[in-house]
Amino acid sequence: MDIRIGDLRHRLTLEMVVRADDGCGGAEENWVAIGEMWGAVRPAGGSEREVSDQLAGNISHEIWIRYRTGVNPSMRFRSGARVFEVRAAIDADERRRFLRCFAEERDL
Repeated sequence: MDIRIGDLRHRLTLEMVVRADDGCGGAEENWVAIGEMWGAVRPAGGSEREVSDQLAGNISHEIWIRYRTGVNPSMRFRSGARVFEVRAAIDADERRRFLRCFAEERDL
């Protein structure tokens, strides 16, 4: 494992989506903060692709936090104006010390 407690220097907010009935047969989605924590945000790679005749970029990150149960791909991290959608979360050393999250940075 290549993470030290001193590497957790980014303040992150963990958010989950909450769906509420909009009264017209649909649902409205809102993101709700469920916790704040310190984490390490490390760029892991990037790619480009063409979407609707426009070039779109994709930046992937590894986000390390202290172990926390329940983090899954339906959640996201926020750090200021930056948003990171969780793609996967694993117990890095299977000792419940750190959670290694693979995430993609998104524009809002």
